[in-house]
Amino acid sequence: QVQLVESGGGSVQPGGSLRLSCAASPASGYTFGGNCVAWFRQAPGKEREGVAFIRTSHGLIYYGDSVKGRFSISQDSAKTTVYLQMNSLKPEDTAMYYCATDCSLGGRWDSTATFQYWGQGTQVTVSS
Repeated sequence: QVQLVESGGGSVQPGGSLRLSCAASPASGYTFGGNCVAWFRQAPGKEREGVAFIRTSHGLIYYGDSVKGRFSISQDSAKTTVYLQMNSLKPEDTAMYYCATDCSLGGRWDSTATFQYWGQGTQVTVSS
């Protein structure tokens, strides 16, 4: 069973930055090497939406329209951690952020149904 752990969330003022991390539990023996990894977010009362996607083995990176130019997804060289660098944060970025992996089921990168494994989430709050 693949376990994902997100970290790096917190409270920040508008215009600030945060970097989220998503790591696979070492006990699972899972690495992100050839696999898809995506960040989603869910605000209260709203559906979970795709924020960013990476699949380094295929040279693929995608972003949701609302975060393009502000967020950046990357993966470490050991292929064990995926990062989401979030700059110029806005109050509307406030949400629980989740990482997800394994897109072997197929589908759109921004569809929750595409991914098999999910982390528990990390809260991001942007407020003055």
